[in-house]
This record gives sequence, C-alpha cells and structure tokens, in this order.
Amino acid sequence: MTLMVTSNDASAFSTAWRGVPLPEIKKNRKKMAWRLKEDKQDYFKNRRPKGFPPGPRGLPIVGNIFSVDQNKTHESLTQFARKYGNVYSIRMGQTWMVVLNSLEVLKEGLITQGDSMVERPDVPLLDDVLHKQDLFSGKIWKQQRRFALSTLRHFGFGKKSLEQVVLDEFTNCAAYFSKYKGSLFNPQRIVTCMTSNIICSIVFGHRFEYSDEKFVNLIDMFDEAFQIQESIWSKLYNSFPGVMRLLPGPHQTFLQIWESVKDFIREKIREHKKTWDPSEPRDFIDCYLNEIEMNKEQNDSDIFNEETLIGIALDLFSAGTETTSTTIRWAFLYMVKYPEIQEKVQAEIDRVIGQYRQPSCDDRTKMPYTNAVIHEIQRISNIVPLSVAHATNKEVQLLDYTIPKGIVIIPNLTSVLLDENEWETPNTFNPGHFQNKEGEFVKRAAFLPFSAGKRACLGENLAKMELFLFFTSFMQQFTFSMPAGVKPVMDYRFGITLSPQPFEICAQSRLN
Repeated sequence: MTLMVTSNDASAFSTAWRGVPLPEIKKNRKKMAWRLKEDKQDYFKNRRPKGFPPGPRGLPIVGNIFSVDQNKTHESLTQFARKYGNVYSIRMGQTWMVVLNSLEVLKEGLITQGDSMVERPDVPLLDDVLHKQDLFSGKIWKQQRRFALSTLRHFGFGKKSLEQVVLDEFTNCAAYFSKYKGSLFNPQRIVTCMTSNIICSIVFGHRFEYSDEKFVNLIDMFDEAFQIQESIWSKLYNSFPGVMRLLPGPHQTFLQIWESVKDFIREKIREHKKTWDPSEPRDFIDCYLNEIEMNKEQNDSDIFNEETLIGIALDLFSAGTETTSTTIRWAFLYMVKYPEIQEKVQAEIDRVIGQYRQPSCDDRTKMPYTNAVIHEIQRISNIVPLSVAHATNKEVQLLDYTIPKGIVIIPNLTSVLLDENEWETPNTFNPGHFQNKEGEFVKRAAFLPFSAGKRACLGENLAKMELFLFFTSFMQQFTFSMPAGVKPVMDYRFGITLSPQPFEICAQSRLN
C-alpha cells in the first residue's frame, strides 16, 4: 500500500509555511523541538488496533493530513470509501478518525447506536476559543442544549409566530436589492446580514441595520473564519497544538476573529444587565441571565455562568448566520443557471400566492414544485459536507469493526446527498428528486443536510422556515440573471461550509 501525495497537497504544505518569519521560528525552536519529540513518542501508540476499520497508510507524525486534498476534503474522503469501504479510518496527526459513509451506515451510527457516538471530540483550535463552554462540547452539553431549545422555542424558534420577523427582514433586504435597478451587484454581505438578523432578534432582542459598521465587520469576519477552520492550518493546529500555538499564521487570525466576536457579545450582555428585568425576559440573553441567578442561589454555577453564555451566544450567532445565507446564495446561482426552473417556480408562486401577498409557511403544502426546488438546492449544494464531528463514549461494534472509546467520528453527508444509489441523477440539479409522477412533493430518506440523531442541527426547524419564506419571497419579487453571455460559476470554496465563489448578479423587479 502506498501513500499518494498530490501536487496540490505539496503546494498546500509549502504555502502553509511560506509566510512564517524565520526569526519567529528560531525564537521558539527549543520549545518546538521539545513538542515534536513528544509527538514522535506518541506516534508509536497510534497503530491501528485489532478489528479497527482499514484505511490509507499515513506518514510518520502527520498521518493522513497530506493524503487529503485540503480544498476538497469531502471529495477525498468520499473517494477513500470506494477503496476501503463505507466504514474506514484515517489519522490526522495523532488523532484517529473513523469516517462513516452511505445512508445505511450513517443511520446505524448516528441513530441506532447514536448514544454511543453522541460526544464531541476535543478540537484544540475551538477549545482555545471557547474552552468547552459552549452549546456543543463539554460535559454539560445536554443541559445547555435542553435549555437553549426550550428558550428558543419560547421566542418563536421555528414557529409560525416568527414568520413576520422573517418577512419584515426580507422587506429590508428587498429594498436594498431594488436600489440596483437590475444592475450587477454582489449579494453576499446583504444576504448574510439578512439571515443573521433573524437569530440576532432572538438572542440579542433586536436586529442590526445593514449600515451598522461593527455588525457588518463581524459578518465579514465570519466568512474568513469558516475558511480557516477547515484549512491546512487548522489541521496542523489540531494535530500539534503545542507547536502551532507558538507560530504565527492564519490560525492566529482565526483566534483573533472569535475573540472579537466574544467581545461583541460581552458588550451586548453588559448592555442587557443595565435594563434587565428578571420578571420580563426580552430575549435569550435575559433568560440565560435569569438561569445564572437561579443557579447562584443553589450554589451551582458550574452549569450556567457568563462565560458559557458567551460561548452559546457565539454558537447561535455564527451558526444561525452562515448556513442559511450560503444556501440562499446557491439558490440564486441555480436559478440563474436554470431559468426555466426559475420561471416554473414563479408561475407556481403567482398561482398560489400572487405577486403582492406575503408568503406564509402554510403555503408550502400547496407549492410542491417550489418546495422540491428548495430541497434540491440543499441537496446538491451540500452546505455542510462533513457535518460536525462526533466521538465515541464507549467501545462500539459497527459492521464488522470494533471502534474503541474516544475515537473521532466523521459523518460524511456527501456520501449520502450525492449517492448514485439513492438519487436518480445525483450530480445534476433535478427538482424531480423530490416529486412523484403526479407532481406531489415526496420526502426522501437520503435527504440529510441537517445530519441525524441526537446531535442533528439544533436550528433545523428555523432554517426550513427561513429558506421557504426567503426563497419564495425572492422569487415572488425578483427575477435573477447574469448579463448576456455571462454564465454563473458554480465552483465552491471549501470551509466549514461549501460556499459559492464570490459573484455578482442582476435582480430585476417583477412588481409593476
């Protein structure tokens, strides 16, 4: 068995270290040498145990970091499945990971045996930001998730009562689009602000103006942070944190970005405290402050405290911003690429809603084609291709393999959303995937953009509401296109999400 290192991998390696100043390396060389010596000793502990899933052979120390195309990690992992099977292992630095592929395996791992794979692994880069005081990691994630869900539902999370907030936010965005009068513009920033404002209204109690410089700067930084989080720098940091903490590079920018976001949240918490009335909570922060006070009275501040509030608010703020806005930008591109589908969606909207009544989630069942198009956009754009990593909390038997406690589990959603055994035309945009012969909407078991099991996306219901209302409203009021002779570029940028390359588009009003 041989390890193939591609030219892209070699280029990524050289690029990763090219920007590091030599004096900085020399300054810390003794500390780095000690760390590397320690890592070499760990290498001998990292052989595949008996019964462990097979996988590609790795290099000493770094494992399979350079076996994977860093710009197409999900594609590399899907290709490995063809050679090693739907359950295989790779080693990133000193960390063993088991990658799950196919609908059958993901259901077995995340649902049937979900209780054994429900933990989150240690991720040094994220731990250095949040210190395990967030919604998804640490020993108290169940209590935090339970509190978050109940509180978010209280403020309309995923419920009909939040519809008008979404529609009002669209109105602000539409006014911005209309200023361009059909000329070219880049919709990324404004769409991201639009979607972010929905979760902001719940967490912070108010929306932000699109001209708010501090808010817009944070939105811009999210994009950079999500790219760095899945870069070669992140892989190296998570594999060799002791060394990487001493080196400059994009990973330091990542840490600085999230510190800026945390400072922003701290400021909002201070503002809340000045006008906070425990008897009338206005938003998520107020409710959490109430919970902190209750736990103080019980002499138990380990579960609910201000630092954890900052971490949870950061999780909600960032996650509630990125995925929906990215999906909507992909929607624009697919409507431009397939104008006949855009026309068919608009015809259904005109027939069911008309041009002037605002859409409602109640309209969804009457609009099977529009609903199918939204689902197909989510499927083929594959927004979160590798979901979020899990970890085993005890030994697990999966297929014919034994997976020990403490192993990182990667649910490869790409292997399901683009599986030729599950979809008639997996690599083609085809709303027919979600319709029967009568044109009725059909659910598909292999539609897993939000993952599955107890760790499935907390914001799934809100995202579904937002996508339907935003997409339908955009199609109702605008026709999207490119200038004559210009074709949309469908290439993606790999990060925590697969986002479109920056693009400009024309939005022509359909309203008389």
